[in-house]
Amino acid sequence: MNTKIGFLFLILLCLTLVLPKNTLADESLPKLQNPMTVKYLKSKLRKSQPRLVLNSQIEKNLKNKLKSDPVVQNMYKAIQLNATDIQNEPFLERIKTGRRLLSVSREMLYRINMLGMVYRIGKDPKILERINGEVLAVCNFSDWNPSHYLDVAEMSMAVAFALDWTAGALPAATIELAQTALIEKGIKPSYNKEGNTGWVTGTNNWNQVCHGGMIAASIAIAGKDPELAAKTISRALDGMPHALVEYGPDGVYPEGSTYWTYGTSFSVTTVAMFESAFGTDFGLSDYPAFKESAVFKVLMNAPSGWYYNFADCGDKRSENGDLTLAWFASKTGNEAFYEKDRFLRPAEDIGKLRRLDGAGLVWLPQFKKQSQESMPTAWKGGGSNPVVIFTGGENDPNRYYFGGKGGRGTVNHGNMDGGSFIFELNDVRWVVDPGNQGYHDLEKTGFNLWARCQDCERWNLLTKNNFGHSTISVNDQMHVVDGMASIVDFKSGSSPEATIDLSPTFVGQLKSAKRKFTKDSNTSLVIEDQIEVSEETSMITWQLMTTADVEIVKGGAILKQDGKTLKLDNLSHAKYTVSVVSLSPAPLKLDRQIEGLKRLEIRIPAWTVENGTLNLKVRLSGD
Repeated sequence: MNTKIGFLFLILLCLTLVLPKNTLADESLPKLQNPMTVKYLKSKLRKSQPRLVLNSQIEKNLKNKLKSDPVVQNMYKAIQLNATDIQNEPFLERIKTGRRLLSVSREMLYRINMLGMVYRIGKDPKILERINGEVLAVCNFSDWNPSHYLDVAEMSMAVAFALDWTAGALPAATIELAQTALIEKGIKPSYNKEGNTGWVTGTNNWNQVCHGGMIAASIAIAGKDPELAAKTISRALDGMPHALVEYGPDGVYPEGSTYWTYGTSFSVTTVAMFESAFGTDFGLSDYPAFKESAVFKVLMNAPSGWYYNFADCGDKRSENGDLTLAWFASKTGNEAFYEKDRFLRPAEDIGKLRRLDGAGLVWLPQFKKQSQESMPTAWKGGGSNPVVIFTGGENDPNRYYFGGKGGRGTVNHGNMDGGSFIFELNDVRWVVDPGNQGYHDLEKTGFNLWARCQDCERWNLLTKNNFGHSTISVNDQMHVVDGMASIVDFKSGSSPEATIDLSPTFVGQLKSAKRKFTKDSNTSLVIEDQIEVSEETSMITWQLMTTADVEIVKGGAILKQDGKTLKLDNLSHAKYTVSVVSLSPAPLKLDRQIEGLKRLEIRIPAWTVENGTLNLKVRLSGD
């Protein structure tokens, strides 16, 4: 008996020691307001449709602005042109690409955004008929591919919008079919513990997209199954902070610029759905660092039209205006987030819009200029994938742009690129990031793209490993995949500086490594590396990735591109010469092939390092 009591006491003691840690960790996560119950849902949910992004007041404001605001008029014209094109397309079929139905779901969300907004404005019966056909087609699919839940989420939002924006005008049989599909093919599979539902408390864009889709579906079926709707919305309010916290502390989205657009577009749409349906967003838009992330997004746009394309980011931005940014403009009054000139491109030139741009039209009439804050010319953002940006400002004749980063390979969509950087001058991207490559083309070969262990297959790719980035490599080995490189010092002003501690990146390879970036003039950048070698160190390789033509000269190199030049000077160790490694073609057939890509190297044997400390200083300077 005493033994049993002692055993139970031991268990209780262990629980007492463990539980506070979990509680504290949970309490450290800022939460959203969550009053959601069946009673709350029934009392607070707007009774009349539309109530997803649109409601009667919002719609009235939109229609008024359509009479007078040239930006709203032009973007609506572009939506109309898209809707016309859609009507010439066949209805969607359940055709997967590899393991994904995602392209079909996204096309459906796009079609309903365009058709639905045109229907709300004009109430054209032909548009209504087309929406009915689109809904019937996808709701008769066998399923929406719950093994890859993004597919379900985007399809659910599309069908929910179709029901809501037609506001009971669809045939009763279609409404019944769609509501049943939203429940059986949309929401219920998300409660299958054996399914692909890690997104519920996940930290990446899946969380934002999937919860957004489930919220839209829940509001659309609230009258049919209020218990399921309330339960699902409550789950979302508890789950979304796990992804929202990733914007902290300064607004950096760790997955890069294009994934900012993806995840954030669904988050702002979720805000809009909550506000239109319940009259509150439950604290979502004021979540720490969320609004600040608009500054990050703007600063990721280089003068040349390229992104700072770290992580799995695309290369170049669209010429069209960014309606997700326009939401931030509407909430802050900051004109820097309102891309008026891009919104006023001829509607015929805008082409195919993004799939949430129908809903996004609503943000434009909500914008009222309250500030004209200029973007900082030196900025850093922390978090799991910290970055630093130096620019020349809005009217810079040299079009100066630098981006550098820390981070670790294990961050979602991350690479072994701690300490890497890109550099532009005069609209030329001199130092490049190899960027992203298509997922399906890799996956269909059996390549394991997503596992992120030290020896995982992902790191064989030039776009993912350190050998394809402008950083340091040691002993010709890969970076330590979970070694976190942090920005440890930052100074703004006319000659901004940023220092990144790379030591965790090289555990077992070096004693320590720090990299300092300095904008020492309006046309130059200095990179200083302070390295302490260890017994394990045999070779240190300084790397720069470029697509420019390269001429090796005494003390450095001359880069030539688009009729312009950039000089590379080895300021500290002229005896170490620059060599060029051609990466066109890339080493592997599966690698992304980038025409003219090459890696400039300065290779330093450890035995030549005096007193165990290497100070390497390189300057890049343009005309």
